[in-house]
Amino acid sequence: QVQLVESGGGLVQAGGSLRLSCAASGRTFSSYAMGWFRQAPGQERGFVAAISRRSDNRYYADSVKGRFTISRDNAKNTVYLQMNSLKPEDTAVYYCAAGTRVLARASSEYDYWGQGTQVTVSS
Repeated sequence: QVQLVESGGGLVQAGGSLRLSCAASGRTFSSYAMGWFRQAPGQERGFVAAISRRSDNRYYADSVKGRFTISRDNAKNTVYLQMNSLKPEDTAVYYCAAGTRVLARASSEYDYWGQGTQVTVSS
């Protein structure tokens, strides 16, 4: 069982930056691939980024590639999402997730989810 708690969301102007954090409970954090997803009002939850257990592979959605960076610190049981050059269309609730697959984009491949953190980008 893994419990995930996101933090770092907030209100930022377009072009600004935010760093999201996701703290995981338990001693097996390094055995999970981690992902970030987001859901805007009226839309389905969509993939943002994923990182493998040892940080040797990363996936990004095309819409965030070059602007967002996913990273993890297994010693701190934490995964991060650095978001730069934010756009109003990045406004959403951001969720982190943990899964036992090596790396995945599909939300169905993840077993544990956080409660989400709101990111709002004003124009």
